[in-house]
Amino acid sequence: MTHARDERTALCDLLDRLGPDAPTLCAGWNTYDLAAHLALRERRPDAMPGIALKPLAGYTASVQSGLKARHPYPELVSMIRRPGGVYGLAPFLDEAVNTLELFVHHEDVRRAQPSWEPRDLPADLDRVVWKRVSSGARLMLRRSPVGVVLHRLGGGVALGGPRQGPRVEVTGPAAELLMFCFGRQEHARVELTGDPAAIARLREARLGI
Repeated sequence: MTHARDERTALCDLLDRLGPDAPTLCAGWNTYDLAAHLALRERRPDAMPGIALKPLAGYTASVQSGLKARHPYPELVSMIRRPGGVYGLAPFLDEAVNTLELFVHHEDVRRAQPSWEPRDLPADLDRVVWKRVSSGARLMLRRSPVGVVLHRLGGGVALGGPRQGPRVEVTGPAAELLMFCFGRQEHARVELTGDPAAIARLREARLGI
């Protein structure tokens, strides 16, 4: 088993347990919508560009709605359990591309439920998460209005945002820094230090890939 497969299995188990109408941290999406999004990513490459490009977002949304119309929720979850498309043919791509995607969406479901608590990650997964955060900080924080210094508890520093102007220090475990950088600022258990106005701007910024 790889980290991507572990997260995939845990996420699907949670989706099955909660059903199609549970909330997620993805604005406007319940668990049915999230399941359709994940199926689209792997099985409808023609619709993937619209995930990131606004001019194509309408087509992506229509494909996602079509997946919901054609597939009952349990069927979509079953589809997600097995890596699809190129990820099913090349497990190393599943690990390289989907580990963080599945981790974040797993947390999107977990953290939208009452009384959630952070997970204690295995040391090797924690290292993988931090490696991806530290290497991708510039990309994930490119829209930050202020400079950001990420401090990983246990060691490690990464920079993002503008190189000039005020900076905010963000401290926490690797997983919490990942959620923060992916635009889940309100639901990441991190400590922010710096100018209060800069902190407020960072909290409201649209972060992520």
